[in-house]
Parts: sequence; structure tokens; C-alpha cells
Amino acid sequence: MCGIVGAVSQRPVSEILLEGLRRLEYRGYDSAGMALWDGAEIQRLRRAGKVQALADALDEQSLPGGLGVAHTRWATHGKPNECNAHPHMSGDGLALVHNGIIDNFEPLKAELLAQGVKFSSDTDSEVVAHLVARELSAGHGLRQAVQQVVALLDGAFALGVISADAPDQLVAARKGSPLVVGVGLGGENFIASDQLALLQVTDRFMFLEEGDVASLTTDTIEVWNAAGEVVEHDVVRYEHGSAAADKGEFKHYMLKEIYEQPDVVEQTLAGRIAGGRLLEQAFGAQASELFDQVRQVQIVACGTSYHAGMIAKYWLEDLAGIPCHVEVASEFRYRKVVLPEGTLLLTISQSGETADTLAALREVKPRVLGCLAICNVPGSSLVRESDLSLMTNAGPEIGVASTKAFTTQLVALMLTVLALGRRHGLMAEREQEIVMALEGLSAKLRAALEMDADIQQMAQAFAEKNHALFLGRGTLYPVAMEGALKLKEISYIHAESYPAGELKHGPLALVDKDMPVVTVAPDNGMLDKLKANLQEVRARGGELFVFAGNSHSVQAEEGVAVLAVPEIEALLEPVLYTLPLQLLSYHVAVLKGTDVDQPRNLAKSVTVE
Repeated sequence: MCGIVGAVSQRPVSEILLEGLRRLEYRGYDSAGMALWDGAEIQRLRRAGKVQALADALDEQSLPGGLGVAHTRWATHGKPNECNAHPHMSGDGLALVHNGIIDNFEPLKAELLAQGVKFSSDTDSEVVAHLVARELSAGHGLRQAVQQVVALLDGAFALGVISADAPDQLVAARKGSPLVVGVGLGGENFIASDQLALLQVTDRFMFLEEGDVASLTTDTIEVWNAAGEVVEHDVVRYEHGSAAADKGEFKHYMLKEIYEQPDVVEQTLAGRIAGGRLLEQAFGAQASELFDQVRQVQIVACGTSYHAGMIAKYWLEDLAGIPCHVEVASEFRYRKVVLPEGTLLLTISQSGETADTLAALREVKPRVLGCLAICNVPGSSLVRESDLSLMTNAGPEIGVASTKAFTTQLVALMLTVLALGRRHGLMAEREQEIVMALEGLSAKLRAALEMDADIQQMAQAFAEKNHALFLGRGTLYPVAMEGALKLKEISYIHAESYPAGELKHGPLALVDKDMPVVTVAPDNGMLDKLKANLQEVRARGGELFVFAGNSHSVQAEEGVAVLAVPEIEALLEPVLYTLPLQLLSYHVAVLKGTDVDQPRNLAKSVTVE
């Protein structure tokens, strides 16, 4: 949510900042702006709406200078308008950008108002700008001023600050909101919320830790920790080519990422299975010792990652025979949690910066056996603060509606289940069967993508609908949940999901000719029960759209559209059946003319509560 880009360079940086904002558009935002020191004063330009509006304004009013900060805002405090857009300034000599939420901004603002400070916005962020200016007036240097202010703030924040009093310095700080330092190739350095924002200028990055304050000049990078001590962090190279962030031949990032899934699943498995066995060292050097002691798993996640966790619960209790509990992080962190001895906390997050998941980890880490993170970003907070991690290796996911992140999470979770299962009665022969199925998964996913044209045709039946119902049983129930989430995210159709056996307990009252019912129905042990549920829908005049196993056990007829999905090992059905639902949501959204990659009101990385 929101996006920060900052630069200190010997060359003009307005175009670098603008390109950085464009690369952060996927995060979700409602306004954009930048401020630069031009050698005499700080100039600021802001616009409500898309980054293109800011670009158009820059064509008319250039902002020269080699020191600047830029921002895309997702409204939390105050309306999404130009007045509340970042950067925020204190007088004419200080500009600040902020991601996150300052929980105690109201008493701090009251204190500043009592001192005669005038505010020009409704945001919590402007409070921080005036606090830094107050510290500068007291005689502190810019870095020291930011350190003094950070100590006053409660909540989550990433900050980028420039001042006319320090025309060669960019200061950054982070607590609870991601921020990276981009190490320039000579004569320049950068900050950003995401590495993607800076790939046009560098592929070397330094990840700031919780409580860090950094001072950047054209030639130096210095970092102080929360205790005020000078620290050094490793510089790492970005692992994916910049082309990973381009749409290529596809109309939307989401469609590109759907089609990348056969390849990225192979990347998730690479180096982790061999000879029909899981290579357990992929989890880390201490993994085996920790896994030996696990007696229960507690999964915590949000959104799509929560759905992945629900599927993992079925797998864990089936193959490993150990209890598994799954909870939404925003609920888990605010209740009294009982965690029996031997509990492994398993967190799942695409970005590794999801605020509620991070808070849950920090809350219970001292009370669990160990913490394992399933994540797509190696340098993220979740990975750094967990005992073990398994990277999904999905590459950058730009579309707000998660696709390849979800399926690679499922693959990584299956590997985790195998690691725990072999300690709790999973036979080597069964493990080998599952590994072989994983090795063949990419081919099955490619076959599922060949359904695209038929699914596009099916999508036309949804174009004028306002509601939809998704049904599944067993491990396919969370897949139905994910399908409903995708449809509502990008097409704005109200969609609900239910276990098919719950139809008679309420949802059946909604079924009529205007309520399409989407069902995932592989040919497994639950099929006969599911078919009975489908008859209940047809008896009420409901229109059925069924993704069925290749056996055609569900017959197409008037009011029942059936598409056959390739057969696969039953345990991996959740991965395979997810792709048709993604394609259905995508094509419905295209027909409705919505913003597929940046759906309204949503952000990619939810770094605030």
C-alpha cells in the first residue's frame, strides 16, 4: 500500500522518481506527487488520480534537481485529493513522504497546534513533517532530527525526508513498513518501498531493519539501528531480471502471471526434490532438528494466503496426522491464543510485509517451538524474523489479484507437509508418488491453460450478473473461496463461497436464474455427494457452471455448462482447479471493463491494519 521512491544523485532525478512511481502503481493508490531540491528551494508537484496525471503536470512544470522524494498514496487519513497527497511539507524547507499509519498522531497534532503550527492536510503524515522541522529548529541535523521524531511515533511507518538545511542528504527510516536502499553504481543512491521501483537504475539493494534510520548522500550510505548504534547491512543483488516486471505480449499483468504458473511452479520445486524425495535442507540448516519436535502446526495468514493455509490443513492432517489450526492474522493477533507445546507457527505471505501477519509472528514467537515463513520475497521482514523460510520463487507479481503467488504457495506448503509427514508415518513410497505428481504438475497446468478459449466463452454468461455462488467440497472448498475472491476483486461482482453440503443451511434461498453457481467437481470420493448438491441447485432454477474431472461424471444439459479439467493426483487438485477459476474471473472483468490489474480500493501489499 502506498509507494515511496527517493534519490540523491549527481544527475537530475525527476524522471527516475516518476518511473519508480509507475513501477509501484500495482500497490494501489489514489494520488501521486514528488518534491525536489533545485539548488535554491524545494519544489513540489502533486496530483490526485493516476501517476499519468503527475507525468502530464511535469511536462508543463519541470522539477530540476538531484535530490528528491516521490510517493503514491492510498488514503487512510483524509480524502483522496491533492491536498492530502504526498509529499508533505513543513514551510518551504522540508519535504517528507510516509507509508503506514501513525497511531498517536492526534495527541502529537494537538501539541503542534498549541505551538502555533498550521496544517494544510487531514493526514497523519503531515504531523511527522512538522515534528522533524521542529527538531531542525532546535539545532539538530537532519538525521538526528528524524531519529528524535521516530522515538515519538507509535504505529507503522517508512519515511523519506529531504531538507533545504541538508541539500546533499536523503534520510530514511522504517518501522513496520518496508523500505529498501538502492545502492547506486557511482554518484547516486536511492530508497524505495520495493526493489521493482529501482530496477531501472540499480540491481543492488540493502534491506533496512526494524527501527533503522539511514542517511544517504551521493557517495555514502550510513545506517543507525533503534538503539542509535551504527550498523552495517549486506548488499544483495536482485534475483530476477527486469523483464519480469513487464507485461510482454499480454494485455494485463494478471493474464501474464496466470500463464507463468507452469514455469514458476518448476522454480518452486527446483533444487528441493530429487530421486523421488524431498530435499529437506531446502528449509535451512536447522530445519530437521526443529521438524523432529513439531507436534502441532498453527497457520496464520491473510486473504489469498489464508486460503492456501486452509488447503494445507487438509494435507497436514491427512498425510502427517498432526493437528493443524488456520486463522486469519487480523483475528489471531487480537485474541488470547493457546499454543500447546511443540507448536510450529507457519506464516504465509506473498510480500512478507503483511502487517497483521507480521504482528502475529512477533506476538507469539517467544511462545512457540519455531517459526516457518512461506514467502515470495527473500529480504522481507517476515523471512528475516522467522527461524526458517521457504521461498516460493514466483518472481514479481504485479497484478493486485494474486495468481501465481497462490499456486506456488500451495506447492511450497506441500513440500512442508512432506517434511513433517515423513516424521509421522508417511511412507517413503507415498512420498515418492507425491513427488512424481509434483514433477508432472507443470504439464497439467499447461493443459489447463488450454481451456482458456472455452472459459472466455463461458464468461459471457456472467457479464450482466451482479451475484455469484461458488461451491466445493474437501480441499476444493478453499479453492471455491479463492475463486469467489478473485471474481469480486476484479469484476466487482458480489460472490460468495460455501461448502456444497451447506446449501440447505441458507445459501439455497439465494439461488435463482440470476445467481450463477460455479462448482469445482473433480472425480474424487466427494463427487457423488457434490452431484446431489448440484441437483438441489437445478431444482431451484439455478444455472450451473461446473469444472469437472475428465471422466465427465457431471453431464452437460440445459442450464448446466461443464468444462473438463485434466486428471491429476487427488492431493494436487487444488492447484490445478485454481487456474480455470482465475481465467474465469479475468475474462469476466475484461467484459465488464474494470481495471484488472489495479482494482478499485485495493492494494497489493497490505502493510497497514
